[in-house]
Amino acid sequence: MKILLTERATLVSNGDLSLEVFNRFGEVTVYDNISRSELLREATDAEIILCNKALINREVMDVAQKLRYVGLFATGYNNVDIEYAKKRGITVCNVAGYSTNAVVQQVIGYILMHYTKIAEYNSLVKSGGWKRSETFSMLSFPSDEVFGKTLGIIGYGSIGKAVERAATGLGMKTQIFTRTKPMDADSRFVSLEQLLKTSDIVTVHCPLNEQSADMMNEKTFSMMKRGAFFINTSRGGVVDEKALAKALESGQLSGAAIDVIKNEPMPDECLLDSIPNLIITPHTAWAPLATRKRLTDLVAENLDNFLNGKAVNNLAE
Repeated sequence: MKILLTERATLVSNGDLSLEVFNRFGEVTVYDNISRSELLREATDAEIILCNKALINREVMDVAQKLRYVGLFATGYNNVDIEYAKKRGITVCNVAGYSTNAVVQQVIGYILMHYTKIAEYNSLVKSGGWKRSETFSMLSFPSDEVFGKTLGIIGYGSIGKAVERAATGLGMKTQIFTRTKPMDADSRFVSLEQLLKTSDIVTVHCPLNEQSADMMNEKTFSMMKRGAFFINTSRGGVVDEKALAKALESGQLSGAAIDVIKNEPMPDECLLDSIPNLIITPHTAWAPLATRKRLTDLVAENLDNFLNGKAVNNLAE
């Protein structure tokens, strides 16, 4: 069985993770970051494609006449043409829930960075500022407590729920907007407009689709409390980047933290790379080593289940 693994470089950092688990399934061809031409060439013989963000569309499936299975190293699947896979009888399986702990700790980390100013104080000390100080305690940056602040959570899947639990542990109040409101919803479930108007912090945890594309735009940012803090670790496409830049530069937002942008890696013309009150990480919230190990094991488990006639998480049913 010929297996094509398209993006080793998105999973392995300096050899910290082995992908040999897939060798037991067949002959594995591994690319660090496959090009489009390489993908179209290699797909002609592949029965299995294991990918992260590689575009598996109709063009690829048409040349991949032997293709039976696409396994995603991800929860999101907008890089795969699911409808065409259904027509071709190709199974497509993703992995859900593997990164919940990692994303939650990053969200809480952003919140603490913004309100404690730890990074700024660390830089001040490292540059000799404390040595020059006339007082024992330097109050150079305005910090604040998160206790009692209201966190608005957009999206209430496994990550949104876990963020709520963590925030509650820090003494924060929470409110939630979700398009699929639970039957037993209580007062925490509010409209998007109410959430934006009354939250000190807003964090986005919804999938990217037609309803959520550019959901955070000039209008919705203007609804937020002046001086609020905004976080996005979901998909870059839910945010209008020009509107975010404007909200930050105008002071409508006191700050923001994002782990994703519309086009990745960051293009030269990106508006967001030099805004001082914006924290940007390069799509790493999901990527601690323990998380990547868990993901790899689950992708292998999905493939094993498929080969044994027990496919799980099949998006192309």
